[in-house]
Amino acid sequence: LSVLNVIKFENMNQEKLAKLQAQVRIGGKGTARRKKKVVHRTATADDKKLQSSLKKFAVNNIAGIEEVNMIKDDGTVIHFNNPKVQASLSANTFAITGHAETKQMTEMLPAILSQLGADSLSSLRKLAEQFPRQALESKAPKPEDIEEEDDDVPGMQCHMNKKKNDQNENLETATLC
Repeated sequence: LSVLNVIKFENMNQEKLAKLQAQVRIGGKGTARRKKKVVHRTATADDKKLQSSLKKFAVNNIAGIEEVNMIKDDGTVIHFNNPKVQASLSANTFAITGHAETKQMTEMLPAILSQLGADSLSSLRKLAEQFPRQALESKAPKPEDIEEEDDDVPGMQCHMNKKKNDQNENLETATLC
């Protein structure tokens, strides 16, 4: 960079900085404030707003529900344990609130089997077909991983022993070690 370009660069930065400072200052001297006010929302405020919106639908609490599982097309499950369930049959609306966890369908087996529909059962069959293949591929040693060393494997050795019994007959026995 030449000296002239450096001077222009410094002047330009000072000009941009002055413009930005002028935009920030709204009040008098020494009162730097932002034009856009950031609103921080808490989860309880969102929950209160949601509950007030649900009151418009005249929802009723449904008691006694221990878990809710929502099965997605990709085989994952959104699992709610001990949720608060509210329903409005006239508006065809169900609200499920609580702590949600995203899990794979294989993690939920066998408890989820009674909740599966026809579409989910077909995806479970596909998953079951893939599972043995994956298990075999992961357990079986690959040909490039097998070493051709015979020194590590002890060979079978055969020993012939001759014994004499009481009647002076020779008996041959073979033992494997």
